[in-house]
Amino acid sequence: MELPAALRVAVDRALEGVALAELSAAASRLSQRYRAELRDGRFHVADDRAVQAYLATRLPATYAAIRACLEAVAERRPDFSPASLLDAGAGPGTALWAVAETWPELSAATLLEGSAAFRDWGARLAGDDLPPADWRAADLARPLPELPAHDLVILSYVLDELAPDRRGALVDGLWATTADLLLVVEPGTPAGYRRILDARSRLIAAGGHVVAPCPHDRACPLVEPDWCHFARRVARSRLHRQAKGGEVPWEDEKFAYVAVSRRPGAPIMGRVIAPPRGAGSRIDLRLCTLDGVAERTVTKRDGALLKTARRLRWGDALGAEP
Repeated sequence: MELPAALRVAVDRALEGVALAELSAAASRLSQRYRAELRDGRFHVADDRAVQAYLATRLPATYAAIRACLEAVAERRPDFSPASLLDAGAGPGTALWAVAETWPELSAATLLEGSAAFRDWGARLAGDDLPPADWRAADLARPLPELPAHDLVILSYVLDELAPDRRGALVDGLWATTADLLLVVEPGTPAGYRRILDARSRLIAAGGHVVAPCPHDRACPLVEPDWCHFARRVARSRLHRQAKGGEVPWEDEKFAYVAVSRRPGAPIMGRVIAPPRGAGSRIDLRLCTLDGVAERTVTKRDGALLKTARRLRWGDALGAEP
């Protein structure tokens, strides 16, 4: 997946003149903080160099993950066209770009972000290419400020930065401001999946309907050490590869998510929860269905279903058989 052209140009402009050695060192520090899930009272991204490292190395992957989630939502809720967005923990406005790309009808956004550096750079990146955004300083480790309801609320890559006793209250508070749909995204790790499960349970108990990825509102049928996550391939720029010391022109961003709405989505038979295996005349699928996890093999004897199965990707929904 590629960044929108306007965002790619804005990021390139933000990185002009930055020494590669400084950018690489900042990217390494940032990666260490994210991987360790540090909660030491300091922002992961607190100064200009850290923001630039984020723009070079994390923004493309975060954008790709959020965009993939929004595409899954749009498929199950073709009637959904949000006019307003609330993004809690907005970073440099990554989700705003993804939402505007998915639903150009978006007309206003409120972005909560504690890091002043992120707020400053996010406003600069947006320029005149995005709907008007109200950037607000907010510490998500504390109770939320009073907010009006928004059609779409997003909480992406934030829960892992909060103490466990704060996560549930934040999810509850954001659901209270959700007029229609709340999307929660976390890293695609077992720990990230457990945080998603906790949020999912709270939201269902509050009357929400799971729109994606699950085809149902029942308990997740997976059993540890298995966990539900997905991946999106992200194109790396030359500077991205250099800053991360990588060679290949792409990386796979793994993520876990749940999208919960006050309205049910269009029914689906299931979702592909692992990379399809095989090619040609045989495709093996692992599916989360209305009846639990199922393994399905599609062969020539299934006729037209084989052509459908060949096109399926990890994370795709099944609207009908297979």
